[in-house]
Amino acid sequence: MADSIHVKLPDGSVKEVPAGTTPLDIAKNINPRFADTALAAKTNGDLIDLTRPLEKDTDLRLLTEKDPEALEVYRHSSAHLLAAAVLELFPETKLGHGPATESGFFYDFYRPTPFTPEDLEKLEKKMQELVQRNLPYAREFLPREQGLEEFKKDGDFMKCHFIEQFTKPDEKISIYRTGKFTDFCRGPHVPSTGKIKAFKLLNISGAYWLGNDKNPQLQRIYGTSFFSKKDLDAYLNGLEEAKKRDHRVLGKQLDLFSIQELAGPGLIFWHPKGGIIRKEMEDWMRSEYLKRGYSLVYTPHVARRQLWQTSGHEGYYSENMFDVMELDDAEYRIKPMNCPFHILIYKDSLKSYRDLPVRLGELGTVYRYERSGVMHGLLRVRGFTQDDAHIFCTPEQIEQEVVGCIDFALDVLKDFGFDKFQVELSTWDPNDGKNFVGSEQQWKLATGSLENVLKKRGIEYKTIPGEGAFYGPKIDIKLVDAIGRLWQLSTVQFDFNLPQRFDLEYVAEDGSRKQPLMVHRALYGSIERFFGVLIEHYAGAFPVWLSPVQAVMIPIAERHVDYANKVARQLKEIGVRVEVDGRNEKMNAKIREHAMQKVPFLLVVGDKEAEAGKVNVRTRGKEKTEDVQAADFVEKIKGLIASRSPKL
Repeated sequence: MADSIHVKLPDGSVKEVPAGTTPLDIAKNINPRFADTALAAKTNGDLIDLTRPLEKDTDLRLLTEKDPEALEVYRHSSAHLLAAAVLELFPETKLGHGPATESGFFYDFYRPTPFTPEDLEKLEKKMQELVQRNLPYAREFLPREQGLEEFKKDGDFMKCHFIEQFTKPDEKISIYRTGKFTDFCRGPHVPSTGKIKAFKLLNISGAYWLGNDKNPQLQRIYGTSFFSKKDLDAYLNGLEEAKKRDHRVLGKQLDLFSIQELAGPGLIFWHPKGGIIRKEMEDWMRSEYLKRGYSLVYTPHVARRQLWQTSGHEGYYSENMFDVMELDDAEYRIKPMNCPFHILIYKDSLKSYRDLPVRLGELGTVYRYERSGVMHGLLRVRGFTQDDAHIFCTPEQIEQEVVGCIDFALDVLKDFGFDKFQVELSTWDPNDGKNFVGSEQQWKLATGSLENVLKKRGIEYKTIPGEGAFYGPKIDIKLVDAIGRLWQLSTVQFDFNLPQRFDLEYVAEDGSRKQPLMVHRALYGSIERFFGVLIEHYAGAFPVWLSPVQAVMIPIAERHVDYANKVARQLKEIGVRVEVDGRNEKMNAKIREHAMQKVPFLLVVGDKEAEAGKVNVRTRGKEKTEDVQAADFVEKIKGLIASRSPKL
């Protein structure tokens, strides 16, 4: 066959077809019904349109709704569908960009008049009309200057910027036309708007052009799309559930924490009830440190600027640090992390191989300059406390130390009530141009150690090449909360950089000086972020051991207060956080109030209970009450606290 190419399909078969044949042609040849379900294609690892001509031998995979990559293409096309609808209804709008995201898509627009929630409804209706018209996502190639001229004529300054930034003067540019909408875009896209079955516009936010607050402010419309209405409805129901669990709302309702405008954004004020939970978290961690052979250390909040120059933070991290403070002896910086401080403790005396491993742990408060637009309750703050630990060891010890870190991380999840998680191993890619430090031998040793530990523990993981920190590979453990959301918290990281920068040494068995291996390890991530996740995971209804108030005694009348205090004393003797509500209020009003505060147990006592030595127990989440002997209840709650049971 003249000018033919060979196309290898996933089943191993090879088709010889004319050059210029499209993936859609091949799909139709395989099965016309299959061609109707195809959304995009993958050739030699690259995503392409179904209508892209194939000009050389290639592997080919046709993507349908069953393929995760197809959803990314589908959502990118959904963003274009939104932009097309915006231009139909608001033709004065100028266009930014509209990528797919992990949960949907967004598109940035410049328009002096703000979009309103009512506009979103109109846009959704217009998007449905465009779906019904089944408009093609038609790709064209234009000379760069012609494309620039078209966008300049329409005043699309953002499109002109993208073309000038990402293309060369002599190349042709790729554009997609969908109805009246033309976009500078590399694609790929689904064949036509009719392929998009279920979508929803969610909200509007502000975003500065190029992230610079001196540039025009854009309006970003967020949306999501799925292959079926059933999946879309499930996602939207999840969003509603997430709203109910919002830690910022519950934090106020339950009086756990606040952020004070007078003090500044991103700085957390722990209220008494939140402070109790923090104490439980810190006590748990410090106790585990000591059980597992860590030494507890405490370090300053500031250090001379010279320290950060030695560590390298002054060079590559300074934009995330607060400004320099000029004191009488030197310039100082408030610390963004604890690592250099732990290194100075290690370096304070020469270590022998017999002293290793050295495990230093600290609940250390650090400060980072987060821009005002990115802070979010407890999850993204400027001041936070890390359960930070650093391990210094020999190459022979490293694998066992990583085992210890992973086991420690899994115990955090178990004791705090998380039974599902996902693991990622981020490694280096020497060909991606990233400035990794350390030798190839060090990277192989470190990556191999992490892989071996995960395999020995039978932990499934996903390898992500090129996503390791510049100073070493890492394991990230992402927990799955009660409504299926992933949260990045625990991390175990190698570091080849800081031991070199600080000339760390130990005396080896043969008397020579060698550089120790160093592992960073944070399991909560930060106390603040972990607390925010706990609030949302439990919807504020914490297990007994974490609850700020574990039980409330509710005497029916004033004459029952003495008996309520007697039972409360028994509970306090075993460390239970119990309150007696002796206010002159109706019993049902008091029950409602404490139920709203999500107290695990409400113990109502009256004449009958006082005479029999019992309590009437109202357990959170249960409709029926039960009468039990006070002594039996004391033993029950004692067991729940000791076992850290998530159930009542």
